[in-house]
Amino acid sequence: MTYAKLGFAGALALMAGVAQADEFKAYGTTEGWNVYVDTTKNSCFVESVDAAENVVQMGLTTDRGVGYVGAFTKAETDIKKDETKAVAILIGDDIFLGDATGMRGNITKGYSGGYVLSDDPKFFEDIAKQYTMTVFPEKEYAFVVNLKGTYKALEMAQECNQKLVQ
Repeated sequence: MTYAKLGFAGALALMAGVAQADEFKAYGTTEGWNVYVDTTKNSCFVESVDAAENVVQMGLTTDRGVGYVGAFTKAETDIKKDETKAVAILIGDDIFLGDATGMRGNITKGYSGGYVLSDDPKFFEDIAKQYTMTVFPEKEYAFVVNLKGTYKALEMAQECNQKLVQ
């Protein structure tokens, strides 16, 4: 089993909920994941929504130096905006340790959740190649994120980002 520390950058404003705002333009869909262009950040991100309307998003920060993974729910939580809590994320045989930043209010109405930032290529390689990611927040219950289809979705997002910088 491998342990890694997630590298973090300063806070950034992320979006959550099904990407519907004018600044998000559909780019493509693959294996249950939607790829969007965030026209205000000139960057692409992937999003998946499950049957319970839980949302997972992955993309790059505005400077493209750090990636983010966000998980958001309509379920009742005690998550507070901008509050950071320790989190462990198990993907395959690798455990990544870091902090999750809570979001409330500046995301789609009714959703709360959090995101982690990472500059560790192994973190995103594991996300692309594994089928589940188990998240262990500091206090709340652990939850599993279905990663099926992330390899192709992240490839499409990479293609999308390359087109934006040309």
